[in-house]
Amino acid sequence: MSLHAQLSPEAQARLAAQKRTSTITSLIIALLLMVLVGVILMIIAMASNVKAIPQIISYNGSPESDDPLQQKKVQTQIERKPAAPSSSMSKVIAANTTSPTAIPVPEIDVPEPSTDFGDGNDFGDGWGDGDGAGAGGGFGNIPTAMKKRCSKADRLQRLTSNGGIEKCEDAVVESLRWLKETQNKDGSWCSQHTVGMTGLALLAYLGHCETAQSEEFGETVLSAMTFLIDKAMKNNGKLGTDFKDNHWCYEHGIAVYALAEGYTLCVKSFGENINQLEDAVMASGQFMINSQHKGGGWDYAYSEDSARGGDVSIVGWHLQALKACKFTGLDFKNLTKCYKKGLDYVERMQMASGAIGYASPNLHAGSDGTTLAAVGALCHQIWKTSATKVARKAVRYMDKEMKFDWNTEDADLYGHYYAVQCMINNGGPEWERYNKLFRDQVLDNQNKDGSYKDVGGGAKVKAVAGSFAGASAFSKHYRTCLATLMLESYYRFLPATGAKQ
Repeated sequence: MSLHAQLSPEAQARLAAQKRTSTITSLIIALLLMVLVGVILMIIAMASNVKAIPQIISYNGSPESDDPLQQKKVQTQIERKPAAPSSSMSKVIAANTTSPTAIPVPEIDVPEPSTDFGDGNDFGDGWGDGDGAGAGGGFGNIPTAMKKRCSKADRLQRLTSNGGIEKCEDAVVESLRWLKETQNKDGSWCSQHTVGMTGLALLAYLGHCETAQSEEFGETVLSAMTFLIDKAMKNNGKLGTDFKDNHWCYEHGIAVYALAEGYTLCVKSFGENINQLEDAVMASGQFMINSQHKGGGWDYAYSEDSARGGDVSIVGWHLQALKACKFTGLDFKNLTKCYKKGLDYVERMQMASGAIGYASPNLHAGSDGTTLAAVGALCHQIWKTSATKVARKAVRYMDKEMKFDWNTEDADLYGHYYAVQCMINNGGPEWERYNKLFRDQVLDNQNKDGSYKDVGGGAKVKAVAGSFAGASAFSKHYRTCLATLMLESYYRFLPATGAKQ
């Protein structure tokens, strides 16, 4: 005999309701778990395909300069005007047309031969810019230009159509690999003038469209930027290796140029997150603008009222850096007034022959005037057009007087780095003749490791910046950067054909 409990109708109803609730709850939990697993898998998949850009650490320690910082020269409260990330690539290729071409970066020049960095000698790198009237470079069309430089296929197409050969591209890549191997642990290069040499190497990477996310050179680029950003943030925008050396203004110009170019390419064009890069560009660029000599140039130690008034070598670097600052789209105060005064200064230094002097309209220390003619021509090209009187006269003079032979005294890489840029900006038969003069000289003198051989063949080089000559690590780095930037000009600039590219 068995006993069975008989549930009342009310109890049976409650039991059925509990079962339904339990079933529904179980289904909801199962669905939520499925959604959670899906989200986790999606995050894992995304993380595996995106290379994270590490945050750059800046320092608020005491400044490296022993001189009192002139706070009035630097904006301590950065007024940001961020640009929305663009899908376009970055850089500019110069052309004397309003074509969608573009860029950079840029430089070179100086007085008597010397082994002292910035001692009246310098190197440079330039950009072209259109004025909207069919002349000048391609700065006004950044998206297309950057895209053209960042695609290997387009790079090779521009290279060959502008007078280069595929070996030029191979040589550039080998140089960048050598630079990668010789970079210091802190992101800099060399043991002297590290700020300037780091800026120059960074320009070479940016000229090949290498960013912080590049597969082969990304860490190298990011480390170099980190080094320069830290320097700028520690010193209220001032960039130099030794602030007791009055020539640190050369390094400042080079480094600002590189940082501004890096902002346009990495941040503005590719949307890379490089912490405090914008702050560093704003502070260092504004310092440069605020420190212009009252006569329109820039002088040693950024003296604003010296009797000398500066020189074309320093001015060349600063006008190129200002152009890079302009293309960031950031809000620099008095930039337009500043660059116009600089161009007026260069024009006052030009002679009737088309040659340009160092700190006066006269040949300096036995120089033939071609190096500084190239500097002055490039400055007017990038800010105005290749059709300006200053640029035309300078190019005609260079076409007639400039020489280049790697293994003789006529191996002024400093001057020829500027010359490559202004001649390809000019285009025409002048560019064709100059291309034949320099191209194979550079290609034939690269070492197997990617660096470049010493110049002069035992003779003392007639150069305004002789510090690229010699067997030292500094000299090898310097001339390798210059040679690399020269070869990159084929896709950073376009000849002024007047035709749409």
